[in-house]
Amino acid sequence: QVELVESGGGPVTAGDSLRLSCAGSGGTFSQHAVAWFRQVPGQEREFVAGVSRGGTKTTVAESVEGRFTVSREYAKSTVYLQMDSLKPEDTGVYYCAAVPVLPGKIVVNVKEYQYWGQGTQVTVSS
Repeated sequence: QVELVESGGGPVTAGDSLRLSCAGSGGTFSQHAVAWFRQVPGQEREFVAGVSRGGTKTTVAESVEGRFTVSREYAKSTVYLQMDSLKPEDTGVYYCAAVPVLPGKIVVNVKEYQYWGQGTQVTVSS
């Protein structure tokens, strides 16, 4: 069993930066791929960024490429989402999710994720 807790969200102005954190607990968190998703009311949860088990591979959605970076720090069992040059369309609830995988694999399909955090709200005003 893995538990995930997100933090770092809040209200910001367009052009600002935020860093979200996803703290994982449970003995096997290091054996999971982790991703960030975001959701706005009335829309499906959208993949934002993901990191592989082992942290050797990362990927981000085209809509945030060049602005968002995902990384993981094993010593702290934490995955980060660095968000720069934020835009109003980045507003939403950001969730981290984890799924056990083989080393080096990134998972982008929301349906494949087994564990979810409670979410953290990011609001970007123009």
